Amino acid sequence: MNLKMKKIDDFFEKIITVKLSDDGKAVNIIDQTLLPNEIKRIDLRTKEEIFEAIKKLRVRGAPAIGVTAAYGMAVLSRGIKEKDFDDFYKKYKEISEYISSSRPTAVNLFWALSRMEDKLLSLKDKPVDEIVKGLFSEAEDIRNEDVEKSRWIGEAGFELLKEIREKTGRAPGILTHCNAGTLATAKYGTATAPMYIALEKGWSGQDMHVYCDETRPLLQGARLTAFELSEAGIDTTLQCDNMASALMAAGKIDIVFVGCDRVAANGDSANKIGTSGVAILAKHYGIPFYICAPDSTIDRETKDGSGIEIAMRSPDEVREMWYEKPMAPENISVYNPAFDVTPAELITGFITEKGVVTPPFGF
Repeated sequence: MNLKMKKIDDFFEKIITVKLSDDGKAVNIIDQTLLPNEIKRIDLRTKEEIFEAIKKLRVRGAPAIGVTAAYGMAVLSRGIKEKDFDDFYKKYKEISEYISSSRPTAVNLFWALSRMEDKLLSLKDKPVDEIVKGLFSEAEDIRNEDVEKSRWIGEAGFELLKEIREKTGRAPGILTHCNAGTLATAKYGTATAPMYIALEKGWSGQDMHVYCDETRPLLQGARLTAFELSEAGIDTTLQCDNMASALMAAGKIDIVFVGCDRVAANGDSANKIGTSGVAILAKHYGIPFYICAPDSTIDRETKDGSGIEIAMRSPDEVREMWYEKPMAPENISVYNPAFDVTPAELITGFITEKGVVTPPFGF
């Protein structure tokens, strides 16, 4: 193994977003609310702890939420005392519906919970102990498949980076928004997967330059993406969200990679607030804008973006959360949606584990 490969492997080992605890009785996550100042792992053993971790963004990113939910249901199923299947299933369903209410926008949450329920029902004629064992196996499959999906997304995105470097003769300039990195998935990330695959293919961190939007109001670009990319040794620059236009005008950006929480059937996509603005700017400056997401993020039952529920967050996240003293008038009204919807016509393409999908979209 060469030194570059060892370095990226060590990085991934250091930042495992979500896994099963060593004793198999908890979901073990990095508490992302403490990053970048502290890397702390916590165990989630109760339904309330799992709900709170998803709700409060201790774990976030659509794929990572799905993996957490899957492991969570396996762990919680072990605590159901009922041995009759109907009674067991009733209790399981109550817990699953409770967990599903923690985050309305991330479709992977519902996808993972649905898949776990399907696995349970497929084992309905088995003893409860075997059902529980099957749920743990299914959760592990969901995690491993997420790793493979992210890798394939990365492979496809890396081909685009190679084309840019061959065309320009210099390190590609990449803009990303929020965090769709390894911290948002089981490994590799979605929007960051092309960069991590580049490292595995032998590129150095200086063979590309990633610009991270700070990403208001929760600063996930600053706290998470800038943190993980710099930890991986990738040449990284942080800028405030309202500086993206100036950056593009200066010719610093060759391509935009972002993730998303939900894709409607027509291609409209919900991602962290501010993404639609980046897409509008990219369209103006003629910069390709790609959404990197696994197929499980596509909600084929929702016709277009108007059907995607957008969660509103606390006004205090804007007024005072990041300051020693409040930075806005007390009780001033705050508009604080967690996401916005990028119209399909602004999207150059989707990079999924199945390859690059270009317009016209129709999932």
